[in-house]
Parts: sequence; C-alpha cells; structure tokens
Amino acid sequence: MLQPPKSEYGVLKIYVNGKWIESGTNTYLDFYDPGLGKAIGKVPLVTKEEVDEAVESAYEAFKSWSTLPMPERAQYLFKIKHILEENKELLARVNTQNHGKLLRESRGDVKRAIENVEAAISVAYSLAKGEYQHEIAKGIDETLIREPLGVFTVVSPYNFPIMIPFWFIPYALVLGDTLVVKASSTTPLPIAVTLELLTNMLPPGVVNLVYTDHRNGEYLVTHPLIEGTAFVGTSDAALRLYELSAKHGKRFLAGGGASNYAVVMPDADMDKTINALRDAKFGNTGQRCLGIQNIVVVGGSDFYEEFRNAFVDSAKKIRIGHGLDEESEMGPMASVKYRENVIRMIETGLGEGAKAVLDGRNYVNPEFPKGFYLGPTVLEDVNPNMKVAREEIFGPVANLMRAETLEEAVEYVNKNKYHHTAVIFTRNGKWAREFVHNVYVGNVGVNIGIAAPVGWFPFGGRRLAGLGSHHPQIDVVDFFTDRKVVVERWW
Repeated sequence: MLQPPKSEYGVLKIYVNGKWIESGTNTYLDFYDPGLGKAIGKVPLVTKEEVDEAVESAYEAFKSWSTLPMPERAQYLFKIKHILEENKELLARVNTQNHGKLLRESRGDVKRAIENVEAAISVAYSLAKGEYQHEIAKGIDETLIREPLGVFTVVSPYNFPIMIPFWFIPYALVLGDTLVVKASSTTPLPIAVTLELLTNMLPPGVVNLVYTDHRNGEYLVTHPLIEGTAFVGTSDAALRLYELSAKHGKRFLAGGGASNYAVVMPDADMDKTINALRDAKFGNTGQRCLGIQNIVVVGGSDFYEEFRNAFVDSAKKIRIGHGLDEESEMGPMASVKYRENVIRMIETGLGEGAKAVLDGRNYVNPEFPKGFYLGPTVLEDVNPNMKVAREEIFGPVANLMRAETLEEAVEYVNKNKYHHTAVIFTRNGKWAREFVHNVYVGNVGVNIGIAAPVGWFPFGGRRLAGLGSHHPQIDVVDFFTDRKVVVERWW
C-alpha cells in the first residue's frame, strides 16, 4: 500500500486574508482516514466573527483584484495550473486518505480540477469579452461590458473535495471576483492542502477558506457583503439555501441530489455494458451525483436473467480495500454516518418488497476491520415508486428494474424527481436518438456509464438536481458577472 503524506494533521487552520490562522472556536470535529477508520485530525467550526473576517477580507481584496487587467488575472491561473500539475500525486494521496476513494479516482479528480483551470483561462480570451454595436442610431453606439460583482461563497460537498471547488474557483478568479470557500467538515483536508500550495502565489484575501456549522453556514450565505453562492450538496440543503438567497437578494446556483437511471436495451453489448455499469455504480463507492442507481433492463425474462447474473457476478469480484492500495477496486464509505445511511436505505428497499441478490451490509475488511466499508449490494424486484428508487442512496447499491419497452423505461426516468442523469446502452441509433430527446435530464450518456461533461461544458441538472439559472463549470461565466450596457453619443 502506498503511504499518505502524513499520518496525523492535528487541528486544521483557516485561511483568511492570505494567512493560515488558528480558529478561536470551541467546536471541533474529527476527520478520518475512512479506509483505516481512524481519526487523523480535527476541523474547527468557525465563529460568526471569523465568518465576518473572511468575507470582509474578500471584500477588500475585490477592490484591487477586480481592477487587475484580465490577462494578468489569467496569468495567475497559469501559475495555479502549474502548481496543481507539479503536486498532483500529493493532492491525489491526500484526497484518497481523507475521502477513501481509490487513488486512481483521486488522480482523476485532480485532473478534472486542472481541466477547469484550463477552461477558465480560455474564458479570459473568449466568453468574458463584451459586445459592441456601432451606429444603433445616428451618432449613437452601444457597448455591453461584463463586470465582476464582488464576493461569492462556494459551498462544497464531501465527495469531491478538490474537483468540485474547482468547478467555480478558477472562473470566479479570472472574471475578477473573490471568494470564501466553505469546505466539508467530513473531508476538509484536500482543499486545505490545495490552497496551502497556492498561499504564496495568490494575493491576500482573493480566496479564503472556512469550515462552519449549519447556523454559521447560513449566515455566510446571507452575509450583506456576499453577492451569491455556488453550492453542491443535497437537494434539501439546496432548497433551503436557495430560499434564503432569494429572500436576501443573492444569486444562487446549486447542484443537488440524484437517483440516476441506466437503460439496457436487448441489443446492448453485454460485456461492455456490464463493465461500464460496474464502474458507473460502484466507482467512488457510489458516492457521486453522476453515478447510476437504477438499472432498467428492457426485454424478456431470458435477457433480464442473463444481465442480472452477469452483473451480480461482476460485482462479487470487486476487490474492496484501502484506496491507497493500488490493487483495490472499491474503497470505503467516507464516514460511519454515510455508511449507516446506506444500510438504512437497503433495509427500506427490502421492507418495500425488493430482494437482495447481493447483500454487502455485513462486509468487514479483513485487513482494516475498523474501516468504513460496505460490500456491493444489488436489489431486484424494484419499481420506480419505491423509496429506494426515488431517493438518493449515495452508496454501492444497484436497483434492478424491468421494462417491456423503451417508452416505458423513459417514463421511469422522467418520473424521477431529480432529473440529473440518464444513460442508455444499445447498438440501435434510432433507440439512442429517441432516448436522448425524450429523457428530461441535464446529462445524457449513450453507451457511457458516467456522462461527465468536460470543463468547457456546463454540468447540468434539472429541477431538484440543479437549482438556479446556471450550472457549474463554464456556465458560471454568467453567474459570476453582470452585463452593463453603455449607450453613448458625442457631440
């Protein structure tokens, strides 16, 4: 097994006005290496006064950062890209140590963060440009200018502690805004290490980092100096913060929950489909919003049984272990709490009439018995009206369903309240096209298990999966700026 950078991290500091300082709070939470089931440090939940300090620091920094010429701000992003690339293995190991995911998955997360920095650099020379029209009337010209707005907060979840903050950070910076990042208290370490690497490069106050409880998190979002919030997390939390933001006149965008569908048509390539769905379901231990939860097999009983048996057999062979062991194929859950949540959802499904053809609830890793592990679980006899299908599970649990036709499968997808992602496996172009155009979701995959948009495309989601008028990644250009129209005439 590969070694993490450190085995203990003590009490994390917060990052305010370019300095790493000890919080004056009396409230701390342990954070863990979930593969070992061992606490590796403490995270401070900051005071209200420290929230004020972070926001005011960003507000003061905005005055000079926003007036810096765009090409100069872009140069900072080139430096960020270089630092991330130089330290990508360090960041990947820290990410795996605190989250539990496989090292190769963490390497992919860092790669995606770098990709968004690259996309944001391109914004400086393309989408950030304004518009101009000469002579809209005699002697009158009209210009549209994109202007940064001020201080934004980024509220990031536990499951992608480096990648998701970088859906927003580089775009806000290149566009001239400043930030207060509120990181997850479950996985606070990766973004702290990332920003520590950038400390001597960024001007003080441009990016700040805090950790809060529920009350001070809401205070941060509604702070008088905050222009808006970019949030990724549960749909319930997103709705609450959306309501608060609207009430206080703030901008808001959110990536919410998901209960995604995969549709397997009777002509699908069985081996390739099984491999893709195994990763789409059990990759990241099921803790990703693009992951597949519900698998709808279209066709007769023979085809369903062939698929079920092959999928279950593949899931049984997954090697479960610590994420820093490069032979592992699935890591632990990120916390005891999330592990228990998934077990409760499995039991809910069984109570609704589902049958466990593979049950991972009692899995104990022989090498790390205190780790937060779950084995792969496959439920069948599930229908879209069951809670286990409707609600987000966020763990290594696959629900198998049956449908007679593609039209019926599409109905299943569109009944789901989240409308995040749906994928289809088929060799038939007509079926694929019908699926793409008829499913009401933000991300669609055709013979793709994880339909993850690259950085220069928006990361979609509709209704409860995507609140607000904009989406993460490139779409935030409009979120982080406002259009000023200048109409001028000279005598």
